[in-house]
Amino acid sequence: MEEKKLDTKTLVGFGLITVLLLWMIYNNTKQEEQQARAKEKQEQQQKVADKKAKQADAAYTAAATPGDSVRVAQLQGALGAFAYSAGLPSAKDTVTKLENKLVSLSVANKGGYIKELELKGFEKFTKDSGKPVELIKDNNAALNIQFKTTDNRILNTKDLYFEPVVTKEGENQVLTLKLKASDAQFLEYRYVLKPDEYMLDFSVRSQGLSRVVDTSKPLDMEWSMQTYRNEKSATYENRYTDIVYLYEESKDDKMGQGKSDEETVDDVSYIAFKQHLFTSVLLTDTPFKKAELKAESLIKDEAKDTVFTKKFDAKVPLAFKGGELNYNMNMYYGPSDYDILTSDKYEGKHLDRIMPLGWGLFGWMNRFVFIPVFGFLSSFISSFGLCIIVLTILVRVVMSPVTYKSYVSQAKMKVLKPEIAEINEKYSKDPMKKQQETMKLYNSAGVSPMAGCLPALMQIPVFYALFQFFPSYFDLRQKSFLWATDLSSYDVVYKLPFTIPVYGDHISLFPILASAAIFFYMKMTTGDQAMSAPQQEGMPDMSKVMKIMIYLSPLMMLIFFNTNPAGLSLYYFISNLITIGIMYVIKNHIVNEEKIHALVQANKSKPKTQGRFQKKMQEMMEQAQEQQKKQIKK
Repeated sequence: MEEKKLDTKTLVGFGLITVLLLWMIYNNTKQEEQQARAKEKQEQQQKVADKKAKQADAAYTAAATPGDSVRVAQLQGALGAFAYSAGLPSAKDTVTKLENKLVSLSVANKGGYIKELELKGFEKFTKDSGKPVELIKDNNAALNIQFKTTDNRILNTKDLYFEPVVTKEGENQVLTLKLKASDAQFLEYRYVLKPDEYMLDFSVRSQGLSRVVDTSKPLDMEWSMQTYRNEKSATYENRYTDIVYLYEESKDDKMGQGKSDEETVDDVSYIAFKQHLFTSVLLTDTPFKKAELKAESLIKDEAKDTVFTKKFDAKVPLAFKGGELNYNMNMYYGPSDYDILTSDKYEGKHLDRIMPLGWGLFGWMNRFVFIPVFGFLSSFISSFGLCIIVLTILVRVVMSPVTYKSYVSQAKMKVLKPEIAEINEKYSKDPMKKQQETMKLYNSAGVSPMAGCLPALMQIPVFYALFQFFPSYFDLRQKSFLWATDLSSYDVVYKLPFTIPVYGDHISLFPILASAAIFFYMKMTTGDQAMSAPQQEGMPDMSKVMKIMIYLSPLMMLIFFNTNPAGLSLYYFISNLITIGIMYVIKNHIVNEEKIHALVQANKSKPKTQGRFQKKMQEMMEQAQEQQKKQIKK
C-alpha cells in the first residue's frame, strides 16, 4: 500500500511540474508575440517618420530656387508656417564655426546642432594616431526637438533650417540660431563659448509659437551620439564607456557599462555620454522630469569594429510655461579629468561623479588620498612611471606595521601548532570540546587566529581603489614609461599573429613581471602560513590549497592584467617587490622565533580576562555542547 501511495504522489508531482512547464511555455510565447507586435509597430512608425523626412527634404530642395509657385506650394504643404524659415537665404547646408584655445566646433544651419567638435591638444591612439580627438564628426551626433504644429504636422528640428547670427559678449562668442515661422515667431538655440573653457552655455527658448505649435504637451528633445574610439584597446575603452546621470539633485548612477541597456529616470539634472577618458555632458538648470536613456554596444569584434564603441540616445521632455519654452542648459565636451571636473567654475554641478572612482570607501580613498597624493608627486616628478613607483613605496610603508603584525601572528601560531595537534588528537571524537580547548589556548597565549588575515583584508579597499584609479586618471593617458607607450592602457612587447581567448592578441611585460613577483612572494610566505594554520576536521588541507594557489594566483594575474593599464601592472609589480623585501627583513632580522616562543609561554602564565565577544562565544559553545549531550542521552 505504501508503494502505491508513493507512486501516486510521484505521478501527481510530475503532473504538477508538467502543468507548470506548459504554463511557463505559454507565457513566454505570449510575451514573444507581444514583443514582436511592439517591434512591428515601432518599425511602421519609423517608416512613416522617414517618409515625412524625405518629403521635407524635397521641400527644402524646392526652396533653393524661390519664385516657382509649384515649389513654394510644395514647401508650404510640407512645412506649413515653417516654410518661412526654409525660404530664407540661410536655408543652406552650411556651418558656423566657433573656437577657443581648447575646443573647435561647427554648428549646422540645418538642425542647429553641433556637427563637428574637436578637442585641441589631444591625439587619438588608434590607427589614426597623430590625428586630434574629434568627439563629433560625420553626423555621429545629433540634437533634435520633435513638435506638432497646430495644423497637425509632425516636424523635427534636425530637418529644418535655422538662421544663424554670431555676436560677441565681451570675450564670449555667441551663436544664436532661429527656426522661424515669421520674424516674430521662432524657436531659438543659443550657444555661448567662453575663452579657455570646455563647457558651452546652451539655451532653448521660443517666442510667439503658441499659435503655430501645439503647446498642450511637452516637446521631446532627443540627444544622440555614436562614440568614436580614441584609445588603443576598443574592448577596454568600451568597458569604460557608459551613460552617467545625476538625478534628484545629488544622486548619481550609470548604465550601459560594457553592454547594451536602457532605463527611464525621473528628475534628471545632467546626462553624460562618457567615453573612457573623454565625456560629453548635457546639463540643465531646470531638471528634466523624465529621461529615457539607451546605450547600445557597437563592439562585437575588436578586429572589425574599429570606429565606434557605443551608441547613446537620450530623450527628455521640454515643458511649456505660459505657452513658451525657456530652458537654460550647458554642454561639456572635454576630458574626464578630475581636476577640471571639480574646478571652481563647475562647483555644485557634481561632474566628478562621471569618473568611475568606486563607491563608498573606495571612492573616498581615490578622491581624498590617491588623487591628491599623485597630483602632488607629479607636480615635481616629471615621469609618471616614477610617480607610480613613489606612490607604491608610500602605500607599502604605511601598511608595513600591519604586515609586521601579520607575520608575528603567523609565528605565534607556528609555535602553538604542536599543542593544537595534541588537542585535536585528545578530543578527536568531540568537535565542540576541541573547539573550546583551542579557543582557550589562543586566549591564554595571547594569539588571534584572525590577525594573519588582517593585511589581506586591509589591502582589499586599497586594491579596489587603485583598480579604479589607474584606468580613470586622465593624466596617465599617453604618458610613457620604459617600454610602455601609454600608462592608461596595456603595454606591448610582442604582437601575436593570432588572438588567445581571454588573454588577447599581444604580450604585455609588466603583467609578467607582476606575476613573477607575486609567485616569489607566495613561495616565501605560503610555507609559514601552512605550518601555522592548524588542520581542521572536515576541512580541506590548507597546505595543499596554498600550494595550488602559488601557481594559480600568478597565472590569473598574468591573464587578467594583460589587457589592463600598464600603470596598474607597474604598481603591483613594485608593490610585490617591496613586500618581498619587507617580509625578508622581518623574517630574518626582526622577528626571532625563540623570542616569540618565550613570549607565548609568558602570556600563558598571565591571568586572562575574556572580552565580551570571547565570553559570548564561550557561552554559545557550552550551550551547544549541553544540547549535544542531551540529544545523545535521548
